[in-house]
Amino acid sequence: MAQSIEIPAELARFALPAGVQARLPAWLDTQDAGAPLTPAERQEAAGLVALAELLSLLHPRARRLAPPP
Repeated sequence: MAQSIEIPAELARFALPAGVQARLPAWLDTQDAGAPLTPAERQEAAGLVALAELLSLLHPRARRLAPPP
């Protein structure tokens, strides 16, 4: 049996802090320059990518549920 997850409308307003959003591009720039990331940096970068992907899926649904401004 399929279960549904309730998505709060407030999720549409959720965004990562600017400092967190800046970390992933900085790491990609580091790699593009030929410097390897540490295992901890790679793990954190993977977690940020997963979180960004999840938010990109949830935001449109949350916006549909949010009351008009």
